[in-house]
Amino acid sequence: MLMTTNEHNPAAGSGGMTEEEARALYRLMTWLSPSFPVGAFSYSSGIEWAVEAGDITDAASLRDWLAAMLADGSGFCDSVFLAQSHRAASGHDDATLKEIAELAAAFVPSRERQLETTTQGRAFIDIARAAWNSAGLDAMVATCDGSVVYPVAVGLVSAAHGIPLAPALHAFLHAVVSNWISAGSRLIPLGQTDSQRVLAALEPDVAETARRAGAASLDDLGSATFRADLASLRHEAQYTRLFRS
Repeated sequence: MLMTTNEHNPAAGSGGMTEEEARALYRLMTWLSPSFPVGAFSYSSGIEWAVEAGDITDAASLRDWLAAMLADGSGFCDSVFLAQSHRAASGHDDATLKEIAELAAAFVPSRERQLETTTQGRAFIDIARAAWNSAGLDAMVATCDGSVVYPVAVGLVSAAHGIPLAPALHAFLHAVVSNWISAGSRLIPLGQTDSQRVLAALEPDVAETARRAGAASLDDLGSATFRADLASLRHEAQYTRLFRS
């Protein structure tokens, strides 16, 4: 658990968290905030095509589309890669970490999604390293020996700073879903209140996906969101576009 109470943890300060827990929370809130400059606002993960095709037309259809992406698509798969890379990095298992990084880089359905995840992964590591450098992070990145996709980057940075896996997974999924909703709100469009309603409705989906990913192995990887994968492919040839994916 990231947070504890003074009753169960005498070392905690008056705010109910230890110094270590407060550091972890502060960094996760920063790294996975919409304001963290990884360029996430430029990508829609195929949502732009889905809106144009009429698959997403309102808050309800956006919620359904994103729930599927979370539970049965890239949300779950990326979370598994985050969890596995976090464990391998924390355990100094270089051979496994390299294999995970290679598999994660190959596990994307389209050129634009490849661009999206590798660009954000590179930016996440560069910016986190510049502001919160960690002695072990460079070695972890070097072990990957190639492109480090976004979920693996979050796993590496979190492990390097000793941040527990469970809150890192939850914060990562919250950031991903928030960006998807932001893209949908501009494309449909949706008002701010409806956007927050979608985010609230997806709270149990985020929690369940984080739980499943934390307990999963690489053998559990798999996607059943063919329409979302098709959207990311067709977006590449979409005539008018606001987003890069």
